[in-house]
Amino acid sequence: MLLVRHGQTPTTGKLLPGRAPGLHLAEAGHEQARRAAERIAALTRVDAVYASPLERARETAAPIAAGRKLKVQIDKGLLECDFGDWTGAELKNLMKLPEWQTVQRAPSTFTFPGGESFTAMQNRIVGAIDRIRAAHPGGVVVLVSHADPIKAAVAHALGTHIDLFQRIVISTCSVSAIAFHGGGPVVLTVNSTGGSLAELRPS
Repeated sequence: MLLVRHGQTPTTGKLLPGRAPGLHLAEAGHEQARRAAERIAALTRVDAVYASPLERARETAAPIAAGRKLKVQIDKGLLECDFGDWTGAELKNLMKLPEWQTVQRAPSTFTFPGGESFTAMQNRIVGAIDRIRAAHPGGVVVLVSHADPIKAAVAHALGTHIDLFQRIVISTCSVSAIAFHGGGPVVLTVNSTGGSLAELRPS
């Protein structure tokens, strides 16, 4: 499973867009998506490309799928966390809230007002990965999602508690790779933003 965060948008690092519709990639994000597609094209095989329903994820997945002559498949399990009442808020203002420290240090205890908990988000993304990989046994699948769900999926694969998942960095258009076998998941790379992916394999 190759977990790819969507490319840069005009609000990246400024707002918490969440699931609000209508947010597209910036020009820099389109360029990031093209580079990610080139890196993934070096792999021997890619069996399927899935994306979150949000525009920025679908636009990132498009060149990856086109390079393999595949159709992007949409899966709601790959959606961004539902930030509820915080959707669209400026990050600089959210950082001033006392709840922000809970989000950073004890996310397992936090549910966004009117939205989703981090635990529910992790269960959702892990469930989606399990379902998708069951549909492609032995295959290589690209999943284009969002920073927090990918961080939660990587933390789960590493056996790391969700309260520590904020220590994982997932940059725009980075690739994180998890292999699955009878013994469980093996994390091959996290937040890879350059270089070849061709040699990714369990040791």
